[in-house]
Amino acid sequence: MLVPLKWLRDYVDIDIDVNEFADKMTMSGSKVEKVDFYGENIENVVVGKILEIKQHENADKLIVTKVDIGEKVIQIVTGAQNVSEGDYIPVAVHGAKLPGGVKIKSGKLRGEVSEGMMCSAEELGIDPHYVKENSKDGILLLDFEDSYELGKDVREVLGLNDALIEFEITSNRPDCRCILGIAREAAVTLGKNTKYPKVEVKESDEEIKFKINIENQDLCRRYSARMVRDVKIEPSPYWMQRKLIEAGVRPINNIVDITNFVMLELGQPMHAFDLKQVSTGKIVVRNAEDGEKFVTLDDTERELDKDMLVITNGERSLALAGVMGGANSEVTEGTTEILFESANFKAENVRATSKKLGLRTESSSRFEKGINQDLANLAVDRAAQLVELLGAGRVLKGVVDEYPTKHEPKSITVNVDRINRLIGVEIPASEMIAILESLEFKCELNSSNEIIAKVPSFRLDMEQEADFVEEIARIYGYDKIPTLELEGNPTIGMKTDKQKFSDTVKDSLVALGSDEILTYSFVSPRGIDKINEPKDSAKHNFVKILNPLGEETSVMRTTLIPNMLDVVATNVSHRVEELSVFELGHIFEAAIVEPNQLDRLCIGMYGKGKDFFTLKGMVETVFEKIGFAGYEIEPENNNTTFHPGRCAKIVYNNKNIGTLGELHPDVIENYNLGQRVYVAEIDVDSVFANSDETALYKPLPKYPSTSRDIALVVKDNIYVKQIDDIISANGRGLIEDFKLFDVYTGDQIEKGYKSIAYSITYRSKDRTLTDEDVAKVHDKILSELSEKLDANLRSN
Repeated sequence: MLVPLKWLRDYVDIDIDVNEFADKMTMSGSKVEKVDFYGENIENVVVGKILEIKQHENADKLIVTKVDIGEKVIQIVTGAQNVSEGDYIPVAVHGAKLPGGVKIKSGKLRGEVSEGMMCSAEELGIDPHYVKENSKDGILLLDFEDSYELGKDVREVLGLNDALIEFEITSNRPDCRCILGIAREAAVTLGKNTKYPKVEVKESDEEIKFKINIENQDLCRRYSARMVRDVKIEPSPYWMQRKLIEAGVRPINNIVDITNFVMLELGQPMHAFDLKQVSTGKIVVRNAEDGEKFVTLDDTERELDKDMLVITNGERSLALAGVMGGANSEVTEGTTEILFESANFKAENVRATSKKLGLRTESSSRFEKGINQDLANLAVDRAAQLVELLGAGRVLKGVVDEYPTKHEPKSITVNVDRINRLIGVEIPASEMIAILESLEFKCELNSSNEIIAKVPSFRLDMEQEADFVEEIARIYGYDKIPTLELEGNPTIGMKTDKQKFSDTVKDSLVALGSDEILTYSFVSPRGIDKINEPKDSAKHNFVKILNPLGEETSVMRTTLIPNMLDVVATNVSHRVEELSVFELGHIFEAAIVEPNQLDRLCIGMYGKGKDFFTLKGMVETVFEKIGFAGYEIEPENNNTTFHPGRCAKIVYNNKNIGTLGELHPDVIENYNLGQRVYVAEIDVDSVFANSDETALYKPLPKYPSTSRDIALVVKDNIYVKQIDDIISANGRGLIEDFKLFDVYTGDQIEKGYKSIAYSITYRSKDRTLTDEDVAKVHDKILSELSEKLDANLRSN
């Protein structure tokens, strides 16, 4: 929530540095996200008055002015066409600084001395949208008040000399979602008193004649209304516009601005109806009908249902309760009579309506967290008071306040000794009472050393003793609570074997040049379709979120691949030339009792030097590091996510525990990748269960080794694994190692064939091998390769 400090000062005295104030507020429980000083880039800009204007002798579009800036009269040459003698304007004198790093110096324009510059709203960092028409296309005319002190700092005149504080308001403190709520917290933090606005309404002699009928009293607890005649629709005064702007609300006109001002000040959303549209003389609050059509203020037709609450004139709907008004009753330039409404709606119903319609507003965001019922009447009175203050109309006598079931204050009893044990300090009961009374609780101490606290109506979050522990601790000061060592025999925090295993996997991949990514487990079900999963695939069996924020986060993921490809697509769109990333995260399988949470590793890569064998080598290196052996990498032709013929599955004990390969062209097109992308997804749970990182002692070999290289010509459809299996099966215990080091197709190889080259290392544990020993094994391997795979030694 954005809080202009100068607005906050209207309700509490803040006599310390802004940054110190922000720190104190954070320590007392109102977390400050950031502090902005919106006028800090403006220096030496003062109020001036134009005394004289004459035409520049050497330029038709320039004028020469004499401007009184208090201590002296200076000459300024300008091309502005909207200034007149007697106007008050902001003047940047010699040496002045403006937002954007602009510096002003005296100089000459067409031979005439210019000792400064008249400033426009934009040059001072003020959006021209928020100033009057006569200042939009030229110099900012200071006609917000009757007169100004010449030479006064323009930041003070325009309210640009203070800070804007952004607070993080937790959902359990809806009372703090307004300036007055923050003022209460500030007063307690600084040991001051809250200065509540004095609300007095000047009413005309004409009495309000209006009826309110609440049909669903569970969804609408209170409805208050006031009537204003002789309304003059015009822009709000600058002071009000400025406060709204700094609080993040766009000014519209005086009536709408009043409702927004009250909402920001008191925390009570309001609405103003054009009274012509309520000509029936009554408001009826009822449930909508199934299929009822309604056009909201944003000119969108929405279909309602029977669970939604609407405000009507007895004949047609005028507003969606707590969410948005209707286009058929909005205040326009021709409005002369208005009805201010201030109501209290059930939070759950407003939230459900907002969610169903996909319509979230400032009003709904407040109602869905809860609103103090006592605010309704105060808000319409405050709005009426502002109408009189702005001269925007004539307030009729009386208020219509339909309040079927009045809110009764809660009383909660808390134990002083138990609170002290929980906090860990001895706070006297009298100090606890003083803290609670500073928070506007009314307290009594009984003979059992218990405090009976009457909860103020705005503290909707106070439900039990634990809430009072927090209130007392934060105001007492968390920094005053001593830090103590744990008593007894505390356990030593250690990572589990699974966590250590995960760390090893991650460290290995980082060492291989890959970067870790983290993505959300809440995903869109469309991701499975984008990776070409068949409709009957188990990956469509989602765990669904009961209360999702939207379709994009409506289910729990069943695979990491869509998330991985979203990250890859983002990098491709940002023209990142090459990428290698991984994620070790959870997937979720729907089950009868409760969902299963499983761990998966996903690797994604593209770019120069990245291919299927790069990915395969990376996976094999990780497996070697974690001690996972006995697996096989076999061809996979039926996985619709991957390119047929460029995909393999990882098999362990006849179980498929992973897939790696090049993405299918359709998947690449679905994600607009425009190039070959390689992905692997591995069942981490299975790998962890069958890994053994135990290092076994192996003595250094006593006898020398000998190596033989072979280059085989085989058909294209022969897999390397088939060759590996034959070499392993015929090694007779003499093969220490063999490695594939080349695969070649080209002009020197017949079409439909490829050359595959291996290096085979022979060694015996008990003797030095002779050429004859090696030749027997080596020839047997070549014979088997020729017989079973029609493989022949390459001759060229």
